[in-house]
Amino acid sequence: MDARDLVRSEKLVRSMKVICTAQGLRSLRSAWRRRRSDAVGLPRRGTELARVPGEVEGAEPEPGGGVVRFARSSLRVRVTTGGAVFCGWDGAEPEPSYALDGPCPEPDERAELEPDTGGGWRVVSERVTVMVSRTGTVEVRTPGGVVLRRDLPPRWWEPAGAPGPLEPGAGGQGARWLQRSEVAADARFFGLGGRASGPRLRDGVYRLWNTDPGGSFGPGDDPLYLTMPVQLVVADAGTHLVFHDNSWDGSVTLREGEEGAGSGHDRPGGCRTRMEGGPLRYWVIVGTPARVLHGWTALTGAPAVPPRWALGHHHARWGFHDEREVRRVVAGYRERDLPLSVLHLDIDHYAGHRVFTVDRARFPDLPGLAAELLEDGVRLVSIVDPAVKAEPGDAVYASGAADDVFVRDTRGREVRGVVWPGESVFPDFTDPRVRKWWGGLYAERLAQGFSGVWHDMNEPVSFAAFGETTLPRSARHALEGRGGDHREAHNVYALAMARAGYEGLCELRPDERPFLFSRSGWAGLQRYGGSWSGDVATGWAGLRASLSLVIGLGLSGVPYSGPDIGGFTGFPSPELYLRWFQLGAYLPLFRTHSAITAGRREPWEFGSEVLEHAAAALRERQRLMPYFTTLAQLAARTGAPYVRPVWWRTPKDRALRDCEDAFLLGDALLVAPVLEEGARRRPVRLPRGRWYDTVTGRAYDGPGKVVLDAPLSGIPVLARAGSVVPVTGPDGGVELEVWTPCLGRKGAGAGTLAVETGDGWEKPELLRFATRLRDGALTIEREGGGEVGYPVRIRGEAPPEEGKPPRTTS
Repeated sequence: MDARDLVRSEKLVRSMKVICTAQGLRSLRSAWRRRRSDAVGLPRRGTELARVPGEVEGAEPEPGGGVVRFARSSLRVRVTTGGAVFCGWDGAEPEPSYALDGPCPEPDERAELEPDTGGGWRVVSERVTVMVSRTGTVEVRTPGGVVLRRDLPPRWWEPAGAPGPLEPGAGGQGARWLQRSEVAADARFFGLGGRASGPRLRDGVYRLWNTDPGGSFGPGDDPLYLTMPVQLVVADAGTHLVFHDNSWDGSVTLREGEEGAGSGHDRPGGCRTRMEGGPLRYWVIVGTPARVLHGWTALTGAPAVPPRWALGHHHARWGFHDEREVRRVVAGYRERDLPLSVLHLDIDHYAGHRVFTVDRARFPDLPGLAAELLEDGVRLVSIVDPAVKAEPGDAVYASGAADDVFVRDTRGREVRGVVWPGESVFPDFTDPRVRKWWGGLYAERLAQGFSGVWHDMNEPVSFAAFGETTLPRSARHALEGRGGDHREAHNVYALAMARAGYEGLCELRPDERPFLFSRSGWAGLQRYGGSWSGDVATGWAGLRASLSLVIGLGLSGVPYSGPDIGGFTGFPSPELYLRWFQLGAYLPLFRTHSAITAGRREPWEFGSEVLEHAAAALRERQRLMPYFTTLAQLAARTGAPYVRPVWWRTPKDRALRDCEDAFLLGDALLVAPVLEEGARRRPVRLPRGRWYDTVTGRAYDGPGKVVLDAPLSGIPVLARAGSVVPVTGPDGGVELEVWTPCLGRKGAGAGTLAVETGDGWEKPELLRFATRLRDGALTIEREGGGEVGYPVRIRGEAPPEEGKPPRTTS
């Protein structure tokens, strides 16, 4: 029995035990109710007709491109001013869309539709060329003519007698469809939201359906909480992102290519995107990885900038017994001089697990506790679940029922499910009126003294003894007034909930940036906050999965995320806990968390040696706070994630494309976490350029592989030569840490500092610095001229060929 079989067996045993409880009997009844609801409310799948586009019949120019008409379909191709390409079959338009941030980008008036040889058509623009063959194959090419992506003619399966596919807005909306694509033989796939196996996505099937795996998960579990139809494809020919703007259940089947396969010919990489309904429409963005993510941000919205305190250390636990225990934990950090920014309260602080309530017996004065902790610089964050206990007398239920805000079935009855408080109902966040109502409820959280929220169980989850643990697929949703069912609303449910919470907090406290992160979501979640790993299993495999999730989410447009340090379940060994803690210190969301049945996660629970080394990691995180706040501002302006794959600047380096056990933190630092038990040294693959060990100052030149010491006291971290890293200096102010650049023209370096202005909405000034080593003198210049304005500390050894340590000028 392998590890995955063991996990399945444990989940089966656990589920059998649960069924024998009152909650289990409710989940059994809920599962039968969901099955009956779908049997009545969903159309039966009868005879279906397969359809392909057929032969081309003509084309009509439009701004940015045009419409190519085929015998049995049509394709709209539009290039926007930012260079993004939209393709929509069967009359599909870019809007309405939950992913887009505001109106659709303007078309590029310079892009032209013109006939192509072979009977097809092409749209030519400055950044990209789109070729459409006479049978419906679509090729996305670089301006030089290199094919980045080839989408073969799609196929639909629709009920016999369905509306004609050429009727705008009708064709394909209820049809299942399949699109096969080809990419370069050397291409590598990334993204698709939060995936435990990665960050490079191997051959396999990846489902597009937000799912609570139940219990805990490891690298072999898929899907998880936050899936997105967003692929980043990296090849020698170039990088491109493709986003299928369709929220229905579906899957992506990936197959990596082979160079020199068969009789000396390359076998291209392949992708099969299959959806159970909804429009066949997608966006393609091409360029360098940085340009692609910038274009994705322009399309779907800038990432929310967390308050500065949210970039510090968070401590959470499902199982804080009462306010005395909260005080003990916070005092433990203070007595040991360990930095702590945030403490999270889980569902056990609620009265009967009911959302927007407080158990007064265990937390008699929560506002007073919050004020007391704030004096020590510690803020409280509250969990918020979407399920509302369906019980007469519950204030939230009474308010929602009076305003008719809950999801209903096809017969007009409230959809009932089972979650932590018992039998529950679910707000329909796809209705603007309901979002407004829900956002107003956060006033209660603010009045209790909370400074932020984390959304949980919002896939959405409804416990079930069998079948899917979510709402009936036939459940009805507003979908912004269009109307539809849960098949379309499921994947965007958490996204719409995040919008409700974010907009509510903005209205309640207009002068402060909200802090919100969510277990589930969809494309565009970054507009409202970030995410976290969910219930990752305790173990070395869970540690590796944590890193995969953070990198994958960043490449899908969500830059702020992190794992439950130590794993959600189980009892980590001191070594595992420490290595997880050391990794977390370099991730955007730095949070310890565990289940009520799991071991403690306070650093002092693992012995004096772990405490010493965890304290060092905490202090280093505090020292790097100016760098993290700068990365947050850069992410909002450029879309570049804080945590980047090591190939970020050199995507043509194939060895780096396959490197999954290290990452870049911003542009300056390379972090190589220890992911194996007992390891005290580890190999590190370096990108091109000179890199300095931040502990010893020793220089290494890439590209290539080096073996570095990785003692329990810390994981390898290297700094790029020439980089300027803003850090906290000895006096508490900002200091510029400058890593000695190389000699000559290739030795120029740079760095950025976001000048903090508090946690409001004012955009901070970005100061940019350049470094150069010439004739033994290190020059540090501020862009635009003027004094550097901050203390400078030179780091890094001078390599032998460069002689004595450099002089500095500014």
